[in-house]
Amino acid sequence: QVQLVESGGGSVQAGGSLRLSCTASGSIVNANYMGWYRQAGEPRELVATILRDGRSNVAASVKGRFTASSDNAKNSMYLQMNSLKPEDSGVYYCTLIDSHGPSWGQGTQVTVSS
Repeated sequence: QVQLVESGGGSVQAGGSLRLSCTASGSIVNANYMGWYRQAGEPRELVATILRDGRSNVAASVKGRFTASSDNAKNSMYLQMNSLKPEDSGVYYCTLIDSHGPSWGQGTQVTVSS
């Protein structure tokens, strides 16, 4: 099984920045996909994807403000969030898909005040 632990959430004012981290542990087998989602209601929204080769992509709503990256040597992924807006508030989850299937972190709260 794979365990994911997020950190870095918090409360900031609009225009501020946060950096989320997600560290994976356990038996990771052929992880090909990592991603960040957020949830402020329903449904859970895809924010960023990171492929095993390091290529990443972010949703149109955060393009130019958010950057996703990974460090395979540390089994970690990151989400750098700049120019935060109140609508970016929510619980952010990291996910990883390997041969075991999808694994999710417990989520970290991000609150952006205007």
